[in-house]
Amino acid sequence: MASRSLPPLRGAASRCLRLATPHGQTQVSSLSARSFVSASKPSYYAQTPTSSSSSSSPSYAPRSPASASKTTTTASKTPTSTATPTSTRTPVPPTSGQPLPDAAEATTSSPDAAIDWRQSFHGLGESSFGPEVAQILQARLDPDDIEVKPDGIIYLPEIKYRRILNAAFGPGGWGLAPRGELTVHERLVTREYALIVQGRFVGQARGEQQYFSEEGISTAAEGCKSNALMRCCKDLGIASELWDPRFIRKFMKQYAYQQWVEHVTTKKKKQIWLRKDDEVRYPFKKS
Repeated sequence: MASRSLPPLRGAASRCLRLATPHGQTQVSSLSARSFVSASKPSYYAQTPTSSSSSSSPSYAPRSPASASKTTTTASKTPTSTATPTSTRTPVPPTSGQPLPDAAEATTSSPDAAIDWRQSFHGLGESSFGPEVAQILQARLDPDDIEVKPDGIIYLPEIKYRRILNAAFGPGGWGLAPRGELTVHERLVTREYALIVQGRFVGQARGEQQYFSEEGISTAAEGCKSNALMRCCKDLGIASELWDPRFIRKFMKQYAYQQWVEHVTTKKKKQIWLRKDDEVRYPFKKS
């Protein structure tokens, strides 16, 4: 029965064996069939012939795992043992009796490097400046340096505040630190600044400046900074006489006068203040 289920090649081999040994044909044919199956690759599917033509692909029927296990051999696994070398402990050397060298001192950064000048008051009122610096800061103003606005307010140009600070502390010995963001109103910009001198907080003030179009906001921001510098310098005594009422009246009487003028565009007339050594300038003319 086994020879009938074999493919044509297997059947031909069994017929040849049957002709050679007629007495043991059943035993030999079954032996050849078993040896042929055991030599093939184990599979859980057995090939079954179909009634269709030889050109069609053969169909496969699943075989039970029990029958498949009979045709396969399992190799025995021998456990391998890994020998770990015994590690020897290094003996602790005896103490030398000498103390360990001192560790190098950690270099600490300058305390000014960690100061947040947006909100710090570091060094405020800590010590006074030397006599030479105080003499430069509190020197009397030259009347030729004082300017007069058309509304009669006297002032010192901001560049001259910077010159006094540079003469007292040197270029780079002072600076303005913003204390907030630039605030833009409808026609006005403001910002708060702190005056820092030689790593110390000296004064704080809010500057302001008008503008007339959005293109002039950046220029107004620079004027706002200069206005804050002028106000901070009051704490150092720079140009303090400009806020002295007696000095103002005396200066206006001696160095200024009033003049009627007419606006060139609007044709409006009004009185303005001028220095006695100045002339009427655009957009005004004498009326």
